[in-house]
Amino acid sequence: MWRSIASNALTLFIVLLVGVAGLLAWGRQQYVGPGPLTQAVCVKVERGASLGEVSRDLEAQGAISDARIFRIGADYSGKAAGLKFGSYLVPEQASMTAIIDLLTAGGASTCGREVNFRIGVAKAEILLRELDPATQRYVEVVKFDPAAEPAPQAYVDAALAGDLRWQVTLAEGVTSWQVVESLKRADFMEGDVSAVPPEGSLAPDGYDVEKGGSREALLAQMQQKQTRILADLWAGRADNLPYDTPEAALIMASIVEKETGVAAERPLVASVFVNRLRAGMRLQTDPTVIYGITKGEGVLGRGLRQSELRRATPYNTYVIQGLPPTPIANPGRESIAAAMNPEISDFLFFVADGTGGHAFARTLEEHNANVAVWRQIEAQQGQQAPDPQQ
Repeated sequence: MWRSIASNALTLFIVLLVGVAGLLAWGRQQYVGPGPLTQAVCVKVERGASLGEVSRDLEAQGAISDARIFRIGADYSGKAAGLKFGSYLVPEQASMTAIIDLLTAGGASTCGREVNFRIGVAKAEILLRELDPATQRYVEVVKFDPAAEPAPQAYVDAALAGDLRWQVTLAEGVTSWQVVESLKRADFMEGDVSAVPPEGSLAPDGYDVEKGGSREALLAQMQQKQTRILADLWAGRADNLPYDTPEAALIMASIVEKETGVAAERPLVASVFVNRLRAGMRLQTDPTVIYGITKGEGVLGRGLRQSELRRATPYNTYVIQGLPPTPIANPGRESIAAAMNPEISDFLFFVADGTGGHAFARTLEEHNANVAVWRQIEAQQGQQAPDPQQ
């Protein structure tokens, strides 16, 4: 009898052992295998959230099949206490182990809402966007100009709720004064700016910032980046340029930046000005004259007058020889590269061609023919003609 009981007990133990082993294997497969998501979702981890709260939210959104298995796996891997605040894009069929790695890795949030303060030549605007997990594209929530209108309630609510990524973006061709004045209106940044940075010293780009971050620190970061770009490109410059310092090349780059909005044209525009310098010709470029009038403080908003084109100022390249004394804007990397390695050409003139680009000419006769075409286009469009001697 005792032998029978022992045999039955052993059999039951083996069955239980096999069952436990099978359960563990099943649980492991649930943890490491593909998850149930059929499309990506955005998962938000609140500040101070527990693993239990997060796992239940994941299960409710269909990202995991079992919250208990997720918690056990996270405990076993030693990551249960490592949750990082933020919003994270969980891709379709993501395994539990991939999800816990995502939620504990830290760094910038990968979904949710973001605020981009875009500083442009004409104006600055704040854009609040939200990622659509299904399409993985950002959708505009609200956009406004902080200098001209109050902040919409949607922006105020989002800023108070937290869990926002903040970014400041500088457009190519903005002036340092424009950057500083715009940053003063960035309500998510703090601190005064002691002085406007030198013209041309700020690198146009997107910068991730923290809410409450220092304006001075951000400007310093922009300057450091422009210094690195200038040094890198100067090291690989073409031979025999008509300027022998990085600072002079930066002035040329700023002129190129303001003369064309067509990226592919930049090296060719640079070649025109380089050819003029080599030939001893004046640059005769309107943007430098405009900078001499505005000092970079805003947009002129009208055409140049003949009296302004004749007036002698350090920036009037219709009057002075060579380059103006400083950059006239903050050029982007591509314009600096164009100034360092201009295209090889024999062009000396260019004028707008009606497409957003320019028509280039080798002789004044060719240029005058191009100008005549542009005058016709302007007449059809009802616009005021610029001075043709570009």
